[in-house]
Amino acid sequence: MAGKRLSVVVTRRLPEPVEARLKELFDVSLRGDDTKMNRDELAVAMRGADVLVPCVTDTIDAALLAQAGDRLKLIANYGAGVDHIDVQSARQRGILVSNTPGVVTEDTADMTIALILAVIRRIPEGLAEMQSGAWGGWAPTAHMGGRVGGRRLGILGMGRIGQAAARRAAAFGMQIHYHNRRRLRPEIEEELQATYWESLDQMVRRVDVISVNCPHTPSTFHLMNARRLKLMKPDAVIVNTSRGEVIDENALTRMLRAGEIAGAGLDVFEHGHEINPRLRELPNVVLLPHMGSATVEGRIEMGEKVIINIKTFDDGHRPPDLVVPAML
Repeated sequence: MAGKRLSVVVTRRLPEPVEARLKELFDVSLRGDDTKMNRDELAVAMRGADVLVPCVTDTIDAALLAQAGDRLKLIANYGAGVDHIDVQSARQRGILVSNTPGVVTEDTADMTIALILAVIRRIPEGLAEMQSGAWGGWAPTAHMGGRVGGRRLGILGMGRIGQAAARRAAAFGMQIHYHNRRRLRPEIEEELQATYWESLDQMVRRVDVISVNCPHTPSTFHLMNARRLKLMKPDAVIVNTSRGEVIDENALTRMLRAGEIAGAGLDVFEHGHEINPRLRELPNVVLLPHMGSATVEGRIEMGEKVIINIKTFDDGHRPPDLVVPAML
C-alpha cells in the first residue's frame, strides 16, 4: 500500500492527541459527535475503509462482516476486549483484528480497589447525605461500614488486571485468593502471597469479597450465576470491572434486595447501559458508568497502540497486537 494513504474510519470520538496523529498519518474519517454508530452506518464504514477503528460499543458480528466487501483488511479495535467482534468470521474473510492489551491494567485495578472501598465503607451513602444537606453531625453508630484489612479477596481471573488488583489489595492487608483457567507459576503465587482454588465454588464459599477480572467468553457467560451467587456468604460483596455478562444481573439484583449478599460494586453491566432499574434503587450497590479505563493517560495510550497496529500493518507487517481465534 506504499504511496497511498490508508483509508481509516473511527467509530467514536477519541482523545484529541490521538485524532490529530491519525490525521497526520492516514486518510481518516473521524466521528463528528460522540454517538454510537448504528448497524447501517457501521456497514457503510466497513465497505468504504481499509481499516475500521471500533470500540466496545460496536457489535461486529458475522452478519455485519458479510456486508464488508473486499476492501476492509484490518479492524484495529480501540480497547483490549474483543468479545464484541466475531474474530473467527473476520479471519475467515481475510480481515485481521488487533486490540490494545495491557494499557489500562493499572487504571482498572485502581477502580477495582476503589469499588471495594466504596462498598465496604459505604462511601456513596455518606456522599449522598452530604450533598442533600441531611447530615446532622457525627454520631458513634452512624455510617458504620467494615474494615477492609484482613478480609479475604477472591479474584476471578488472575491475568494482568487481576494480578495488579491483588498487589493493591495486599497493601490494604487483604488476603489474596484466586481462581483462574490456569494456575499461576509458583514464583508469581509467592510474590502475590496468593492461594489458588481449582474449584470456583469452594473459593466463592470462603471469601469475603469477589472481584470479577476475567473476560467475557462463552465459557464465562454467567459464570457467577444464581446457583453460584447463593454460595456467597451473606456478609460478602462482589465487584466487577471486567464484563457485565459474567454475572447474572437479575439473580444478583434479587439476592441484594433480599439481603442474601451484603453489597456490590459494578462498573459494567450485562446489557450495556440498560441497567436493571431495581438495581439502581439499592443503597448497598455502587454503580459506575464503565469508568475503569477512563484516565487521560490510559485512553491516549490506547490510541497510540491503535496507531502502531495500523502503521505496522500499513508497512506490510503483522500488527504487534494481532488477535487470533486461538487466543479467545
